[in-house]
Amino acid sequence: MNGLVMIVLAVIVLGGAYLFYGRWLAKTWGIDPKAKTPAYEMEDGVDYVPAKTNVVFGHQFASIAGAGPINGPIIAAMFGWVPVLLWVLIGGVFFGAVQDFAAMYASVKNKGRSVGYIIELYIGKTGKRLFLLFVWLFSILVIAAFADIVASTFNGFAADGSLNPANASTATTSILFIVLAVALGMFIRYKNPSAAVTNIVGIIVLIVAIVLGLVFPMYVSQTSWLYFVFAYIFVASVTPVWALLQPRDYLNSFLLVAMMICAFIGVIAARPAMNLPAFSGFTVKGQMMFPMLFVTIACGAVSGFHSLVSSGTSSKQIQNEKNMLPVSFGAMLLESLLAVIALITVGALAVNGQLPNAAPPVIFAEAIAGFLGVLGFSRITIFTIITLAISAFALTSLDSVARVGRLSLQELFTDDGIDPENTSTLQKILTNKFFTTALTLFFSYLLAIVGYKNIWPLFGSANQLLSALGLIAAAVFLKKTKRKGFMLWAPMTIMLAVTFTALGQTIFKILNKLFFTNNFVIVSDGLQLVFAILLVGLGFLVAVSGFKKIFKEESLTEAVSAAE
Repeated sequence: MNGLVMIVLAVIVLGGAYLFYGRWLAKTWGIDPKAKTPAYEMEDGVDYVPAKTNVVFGHQFASIAGAGPINGPIIAAMFGWVPVLLWVLIGGVFFGAVQDFAAMYASVKNKGRSVGYIIELYIGKTGKRLFLLFVWLFSILVIAAFADIVASTFNGFAADGSLNPANASTATTSILFIVLAVALGMFIRYKNPSAAVTNIVGIIVLIVAIVLGLVFPMYVSQTSWLYFVFAYIFVASVTPVWALLQPRDYLNSFLLVAMMICAFIGVIAARPAMNLPAFSGFTVKGQMMFPMLFVTIACGAVSGFHSLVSSGTSSKQIQNEKNMLPVSFGAMLLESLLAVIALITVGALAVNGQLPNAAPPVIFAEAIAGFLGVLGFSRITIFTIITLAISAFALTSLDSVARVGRLSLQELFTDDGIDPENTSTLQKILTNKFFTTALTLFFSYLLAIVGYKNIWPLFGSANQLLSALGLIAAAVFLKKTKRKGFMLWAPMTIMLAVTFTALGQTIFKILNKLFFTNNFVIVSDGLQLVFAILLVGLGFLVAVSGFKKIFKEESLTEAVSAAE
């Protein structure tokens, strides 16, 4: 199979899934276009801010995509292209898109509250607190991993000390994105332009930032950029969403879509061959396909982080319930298409069935540049722009997850039964957005300095366990509100099996280093061990509580209460 056939197959499968399965879910669960959404009902100018469909879609797509759908499929290609393609298409449709839609749907129907609140309402306060603690720990892992990735893609110097123009240009453009995004946010907020005008202005701003980035590269070290990244995400997580988060994600969505269009055109023009075996075996380089395939490919198939974005930020910006399907289900399917393109790129650069010896973003950028080179485009320019896109979306993911981590910690210590004026001084501190953000970023930095490669396996396992917990919460909500939720049962059970197996293997490996080798490092291995044990314990307790609610027969009183 060549790349052209593969991408056509993916478009048919994913497009059909949206038209038939997605619409069937919306009809089955029920959409009320006349209902007042939380964005209007709870509007506060900070987190609850109504936004046009294209703006919310841009935020959702840019936040969930990041570097995940590129890294995962390229790394997992060691098992062969068939397992990767099947998991991306099946997982994207029946696991990921369903999870994202269900999480957003449940949130919008519950005043835009997070999955944690939904767990409290339908499972109990203990379940909520366990889940929020889990989410906070997970957010720390995501911030640590992606902050290190972003800083490395901004690093203006190569390992030998020579200049790296591509990274330096990426850094300049990303800084310009931040500045111009604030201006765009002001323009949208106070001028309320039409969608067409907003799109035109957004494209112009995007082009200006890219051109200036290519002309004026910034050569700064990785360590300095790491400091900047943490300072930026602190500001981004406490700033009103309309001022930075919405417009920046909106701009990045143009960049990502443009990248995908370029890749799509390149695949059609080059028709690259898949120089990888269809299947390499159940165990490759000491890694077992179960659970590693399903943990490695998260974004692009199913990712627990998506449920946090769908219920934590995007649900608070939805203007009309009918917009939930394209924003959640549609964005996930588009991400799956990006994952298929990533698989095609690594297959094209493989030699005699062997994966290229380079980082996934480099493989992706080199392949796309090669595809478009067939049409006469400059390989260097295309390579720089693709690298820019990947790093820009990693930074966008940081915007969202830092806010989610802050909101989770605030919600953990918030008691809805107490008037805010009567809360204790300690509780006011623990729910203060500046304090909770600083605390989250402090622990994230401790992990970031050990490097993302050391924490990536744990991040992947935690991410997929979060997807299982999100599906469980949505299934409980659907049952309690007398809606069909059977389509969530298989995905949540499978993901629990995958993630508990993966986390168990991680704990075993770290304990083996601790007791039988001299390679145990307290900062990196010790923190990972603590995180892994906490994640397993918290995940298990939440899962048990959820399953009890899903499969327990309701009493007449409970049924009446749920109906009310």
